[in-house]
Amino acid sequence: MVHAAWPHIRLESPVKALILFVAWCLLFVLAWPVAIVALVLLPLVWLLSLPLRLLGITVSALFALLRAVLFLPARLLGHRG
Repeated sequence: MVHAAWPHIRLESPVKALILFVAWCLLFVLAWPVAIVALVLLPLVWLLSLPLRLLGITVSALFALLRAVLFLPARLLGHRG
């Protein structure tokens, strides 16, 4: 489950969502300008981090391909590691 206001945070349980909401409400009571700025900037930060995530996925796939190519001779000779 992903909440629309915080799209970069994966919420696996309702308890985590409740804790996050209560923390934001506490921040809103103690320092409301900071809470509003955080509410506006978090989606923008998430959008800016998307290219870095795609880069990470690409590098991970490249290393997996390199590993498969390097271990291909051992697999052809019958090693099951």
